[in-house]
Amino acid sequence: MDMVFYSGWESLLRTLIVGVLAYAVLIVFLRISGNRTLSKMNAFDLIVTVALGSTLATVLLSKDIALAEGALALALLISLQFVITWLSVRVSWVKRLVTGEPLMLLYQGEFLTTSLRKARVTKDEVRSAVRSSGLASLEAAQAVVLETDGSLSVVKREDEGTGSSLNGVRGLR
Repeated sequence: MDMVFYSGWESLLRTLIVGVLAYAVLIVFLRISGNRTLSKMNAFDLIVTVALGSTLATVLLSKDIALAEGALALALLISLQFVITWLSVRVSWVKRLVTGEPLMLLYQGEFLTTSLRKARVTKDEVRSAVRSSGLASLEAAQAVVLETDGSLSVVKREDEGTGSSLNGVRGLR
């Protein structure tokens, strides 16, 4: 029962040393991999971030995993993310597979019911996004878009012109 609360100084010292070194390795790897690794997350980025955290925790707390093995695992995850994001910028089907596409939920003041169901978003959530953007009515919104990172973007009603930010959004009539 003593091992539940304290297993000895050696265990604490190992956790301290490996923790500091593994953290330093992770920071170095993240800096090398660039800002994309820490950018606003889509589902793919979230999975990689959770995997990095899980790997770091395993290295810290498992005596069976050496620091070198943990560093290799962290490098592997970051490298795989780098390769996938590099490909997603260059190959359209990889981009669609990894990040998905933005989805129109409201257009010119009208809810797009099929899109709402597909995205599992309620009308109240769309209304909340419109209010948060400072608009008093749904009609004041040109569109509400569910972005690939899960956030809701509200586009205020104005002349669209040729450079509309809505180009490429799925669900546009």
